[in-house]
Amino acid sequence: MISPGRHLNRRLQVWRPVTADDGAGGQDTSLALQGTVRAKVDQPSNADRMLAAQAGSRHDHTVFLMPGADVRRGDELRGTDQLGQDQRLRVLSVVAPSTPVYRRAACELVQREGA
Repeated sequence: MISPGRHLNRRLQVWRPVTADDGAGGQDTSLALQGTVRAKVDQPSNADRMLAAQAGSRHDHTVFLMPGADVRRGDELRGTDQLGQDQRLRVLSVVAPSTPVYRRAACELVQREGA
C-alpha cells in the first residue's frame, strides 16, 4: 500500500470547471477550487507516452493519488515543482488498478505564455 508520508510527497490543489449562467442567455465556464490532495508526480514511461501519442493525446506527467481522491478528467492540478516553480497539470484521464491501492492520473503540463 502507498504510504502518504513517504511516497505522496506533494500537495496539489484540485480545480474543476464549473459553469454558471451569464445573465444574457449563455454560460460562463471558470475553474473553482475543490480541495487539496496528496500526490506523487512522475514523468511517464516511454510506453505511456507512446500509447498517448497513438490516441492523439499528450501525456507529460503521471500523478499518483490516494484511492479516494476526488480527481476527474478535465480537472487542473496546481502546485509547485521540486524547484519551487508554479506547476499546472490538466488531467487527461484517471484510472485505478483492480486492487484499489492508488489512483493514477495521466496529465498534460500547462505552461503559461512566456514560461
